[in-house]
Amino acid sequence: MKPVKYSPAHKSPGYAELVCSNSLKAEQLSNASGLLKAELRALKSLILECAEQSRVPAGGALAVDRDLFSGRVTAAIQGHPLIETESAVVAQIPEAPAIIATGPLTDPALCDAIAAFTGAKALNFFDAAAPIVTADSLDMDKVFRASRYGKGSDDYLNCPMTEDEYNAFYDALVGAELAELHDFEKKLVFEGCLAVEILAARGRQTLAFGPLKPVGLVDPRTGKEPHAVVQLRQENAQGTLYNLVGFQTRLKWGEQKRVFGMIPGLEHAEFARYGVMHRNTYLMGPQVLAANYAAKKDPLIRFAGQLTGVEGYMESTVSGLTAAVGLARALEGKPEPDFTGRTITGALARHVTAPTPNFQPMNANFGILEPLPFRVKGKKNRYEQLSARAIDTMNEVIKEYEL
Repeated sequence: MKPVKYSPAHKSPGYAELVCSNSLKAEQLSNASGLLKAELRALKSLILECAEQSRVPAGGALAVDRDLFSGRVTAAIQGHPLIETESAVVAQIPEAPAIIATGPLTDPALCDAIAAFTGAKALNFFDAAAPIVTADSLDMDKVFRASRYGKGSDDYLNCPMTEDEYNAFYDALVGAELAELHDFEKKLVFEGCLAVEILAARGRQTLAFGPLKPVGLVDPRTGKEPHAVVQLRQENAQGTLYNLVGFQTRLKWGEQKRVFGMIPGLEHAEFARYGVMHRNTYLMGPQVLAANYAAKKDPLIRFAGQLTGVEGYMESTVSGLTAAVGLARALEGKPEPDFTGRTITGALARHVTAPTPNFQPMNANFGILEPLPFRVKGKKNRYEQLSARAIDTMNEVIKEYEL
């Protein structure tokens, strides 16, 4: 809609304006962000091409000159002979076929239209999510599986804390550095959800009597009830990801790794997603979306961008590419590509459609990939093998569907 109307965070009239960071994250194949870029490169992504042409030094990460990057994307789109551009505030769902590609600051008029199209309960406007860690990075010698009082199934993993461990954790938590909020987010955050660090600030034992209460849980190593317990809830069907229950937070990501790494069993935890509390518009994908980001209500309407429940610049990029390729082939009467759960591209698309009672947006991480059928020693080796398999799979998909 720029430059007719600007969101609270956008200032430039150009396309692909980066507002949170100029970093598009890591490039190494031992990192899921690097693997995602390799897949985008194989798919000839325009966004990635413009980013690589606009890069600035950033060690092992791909960072860009924001203005140069936006300028290249804008020129490529506006100068394309088959693309007609129009700037306007879109207030209704267009007729099919169409791709609705929008993000966390979608204009209220379009939000209303999307809510009417999908059903109001399918659209969220505030993201208060706890961190998610990978199961294979937990120290299972310290973590135990149990339900309170031994009732029901053992659905939770429990991280027991002694009083000394709890006090050290508490002091680190209340002294940790918080992420900044935009002015338009502050009212939402303070009214919408209570962050774990805010709850902790009410008193030293508040957490121990709240989300960390140990009542009904016995540590099998000691035969006693711990002073406090952090519970982890399974996040996906494969059991490769776990959510820190009650840990919605505004801590900076580096602080989350430092402070939450003090929890017994999480000393070497890999964070598939850090906790966030911010303004975010996203669909409850499992209710609304089918394969390749198609609307269940009308498969010739596709969604893309952060609205779909993917998080991150490159993740939003691949959602748009996947939606576009799928829709193009559907309009040609050809089979749509199945990127499978062995690629980050396919795994992200599957994440936002997989039935789950606790849906949360997700960024690229190895935890969402289909596990290897064999055990690999060492995290780096395992990630490299997952990446090699993903690249082979992507090349096979590209060849099979002539992408």
